[in-house]
Amino acid sequence: MKTILKAFIVGLVLSLAGGAVVSAATADPVVGTWTLNLTKSKFEPGRAPQSLTRTYAASDAGLAMTINGVDAGGKAIAMQSTFKYDGTDYPYGGSDSYDALAVKRVNGSTVKSTLKKAGKVVGHSVRTISAHGTVLTLSSTIQDAGGKPHHEVAVFDKQS
Repeated sequence: MKTILKAFIVGLVLSLAGGAVVSAATADPVVGTWTLNLTKSKFEPGRAPQSLTRTYAASDAGLAMTINGVDAGGKAIAMQSTFKYDGTDYPYGGSDSYDALAVKRVNGSTVKSTLKKAGKVVGHSVRTISAHGTVLTLSSTIQDAGGKPHHEVAVFDKQS
């Protein structure tokens, strides 16, 4: 009887631990707060924000993203969206450049986004998370109001 009880307890512990490992492995590595590292980022002259913080949180509706900071001219930045990695257009608030994004997962650490304004594609971005999960790199090409494309690479450090 003791042997059966021991086997049951060991099996239970292993199955619970296995479930925790699977759950941790499938958690989105982007969830948390990220701050812009200006020294590692590359912006065209006059386009670098003074500060930028990106926060991602899992929600029932998908991944909730908020972006706050100060732009190059000293104006407050406040943008937000909630999306899933299904390639569907989701509303994006707070940007003059685009009003929707469609996001698709490439692999566990990389996603590609299509940025749209009034249904028209105005840009693309690729977001990658480093292997150790502490650096987020966002490489984007976005058209301005005149149709001129601007390329930037924003590097963020994970805070939490």
